[in-house]
Formats: sequence, structure tokens, C-alpha cells
Amino acid sequence: MQSEALRRSRKPRHGTELVCEGVFRPLAHLVVLCLAPLRVPPPLVVAASGATGIAGAAELARGHLLAAALLLQLKTVLDNADGQLARLTDRTSAFGRYLDSEMDLLVDAALFAALGWRSGDAVLALAGFAALTVVLSVNFNLERLYRAEHGGSGVAMPEGGGRPTAALRLVYALVYAPQDRLVERLVERRLRGRGPAERAAYHDGASVSALANLGLSTQLAVFGALCVAGRPATFAWVALGELGLVAALFLRREARLRGSVSPEQEVA
Repeated sequence: MQSEALRRSRKPRHGTELVCEGVFRPLAHLVVLCLAPLRVPPPLVVAASGATGIAGAAELARGHLLAAALLLQLKTVLDNADGQLARLTDRTSAFGRYLDSEMDLLVDAALFAALGWRSGDAVLALAGFAALTVVLSVNFNLERLYRAEHGGSGVAMPEGGGRPTAALRLVYALVYAPQDRLVERLVERRLRGRGPAERAAYHDGASVSALANLGLSTQLAVFGALCVAGRPATFAWVALGELGLVAALFLRREARLRGSVSPEQEVA
């Protein structure tokens, strides 16, 4: 049975990332139980997570694949720990949210740069990085829009904070916000003029749950496994293949939308 502290530290979202819930979140909780009494600031854990990920990228570039794999898993544990620590100790902040998102992007960029350096195929590495960024963005935004459709908060990122937060918000506005707006526009274009039944059919909980298992914890677990197997460059192909799954889930939504009947249509 889960402890009360573990439940309190859970991030509310629809869909369960199985690898995260089964492996990384419980490990991160052990870290949180050690850090909470020490009053360690959650952003410091974010920085440690980012530094560990960058170290993993450096080891990958040097060809030390086992060390890279282990550092990536440690990075994932710390990445889960920062949010859990913030929620458990009531120290969530806009600064921490922005820092976490942008540190993850920096680590991903470093990993694929190292992958391109090590493999000698910069084009494949760049394509893999772009694919992974799209998959993670779609995952984040479709879950966010699902929550909004079902009465929850659909805000992408929090407001408030001082100058450091404003600087991070500017980076988010340049890098992430265009992706957020693109997904929003694509979804709203399909749902313009649609009734409640059609909107409910399109905002499909099953597709959100499927995408949850393409989260960053799972991605880095797969990356680590491929490093141990001596085939890190395969991860770029995995990321590209995930675009096909995302497309299939959108097609599933289209099929559900065509098969739904709005109340207005029933009256007619």
C-alpha cells in the first residue's frame, strides 16, 4: 500500500506512465524522504538532475556506454524527485516548473549531440531529437487539453515569479509555447462547431493514457537499455518510429469523431 507521503507527492494527471510509477517514482520517493528534512530547495534537485544528464551525455560521447546508461537512470530518479519534493513540502513554484522543463530540453539536446558525435550521423541525431521533442510536446499538450475538457486546469505553465522566472518564461515562450499553440489550434480546428458528445469522443482518455507511456522517464529508460546493448544510435530510430504511433492515435481520434453523434444531430 502506498504511503500517505507518496500519495501527497503525486502529480495529478490522466494516464499512468508504467515505468515511472513502477520504478522511478518509488526510487525518487526514497530520495525525497532524505531531502525533505534537510530543507533542500526543489530547484537545486532540478539542477542536480540536469547536471547528471549532461554528465551522461558526456560519457556517451566518450563511448562509456554503461556509465552513460547509469547516469541517465539517476537523472530520471532526480527528475522525478524534484517535483515530488516540491509537492510534499508545499514548495511548488513557477520558477521550478520552468526550470524543470527547460533543463529536460537541454539534457535531451546534449544527449542527441553526443549521439551524433559518437555515431558520426548528425542528421539522424538531429531528426531523432526533433522527433522526441514533438512526441513529448504532444504528450504534454493532449493531456493538458483533456484535463481542460473535463473541467480541470488547461493552463500550460504557471504565472507569477520574479525576474529569474521571467527569464525562464521568455525561453519557454520562444521554445515551447509555439508547440503548445500548434497542438491547441489543430485540436480546436477539428472541434470547431462540434457538440459535447463529439468533443468527448475526440478527447480520448485511452490515447492520453497511451501517450503517457511515451513520457521522458520511459524514453530515457529505453535509451539506457540501448546504451547497455551497445546500440545507442537506435534510439533515434525509436523516436522517429514513435511519430507513427502519435499519428495512429490522431487517426483513432478522427475515427471516434466521425462515429460520434452530437445531440443536435440526434434531434435533427
